[in-house]
Amino acid sequence: MANEFLIINEKDWEKMRPDQREWVTFNTMQSMHNRLIALEKKAWVNKACSTMGGMLGGIAAVLGFKIAG
Repeated sequence: MANEFLIINEKDWEKMRPDQREWVTFNTMQSMHNRLIALEKKAWVNKACSTMGGMLGGIAAVLGFKIAG
């Protein structure tokens, strides 16, 4: 369950013992934590892509104004 969330409806939740509820909550939090760590490791890729997109968009805008004007 490290890569997926466990979906539980209200009826199942009500039937669970308190220790089972705590375990499901713990596993869900661990899964979210691992996903957040993976996203944080990719932060430089996102910043680099944003920078390149901004530069390409700016160049396209300048060229568009020169061609139209």
